[in-house]
Amino acid sequence: MVKRTSYADNKPALLLRLRKMEGQARGLQQMIEDDRYCLDVVQQINALTAAAREVALIVLEDHLRACVSEAVKETDGEAAIKEMMSVLRKTLRP
Repeated sequence: MVKRTSYADNKPALLLRLRKMEGQARGLQQMIEDDRYCLDVVQQINALTAAAREVALIVLEDHLRACVSEAVKETDGEAAIKEMMSVLRKTLRP
């Protein structure tokens, strides 16, 4: 049996976002190499950070809808909720 991830339905969109982020990271490298204005670099870093957060949120939502939901219904829901809260605490830290 092949294990299916909770984000399998969003996989193409996630990979597209990650490829765009990869391009953004290469663009940032080029900006540094070109000695671009500091605040322009920071603005692009913020855009890349926001893109990474959005990918994380999509994966977390899929995890909640599938994995945590399943655990609550059939196995150890409390452990799944504790694990989810631990990840959320780390994700929401500034």
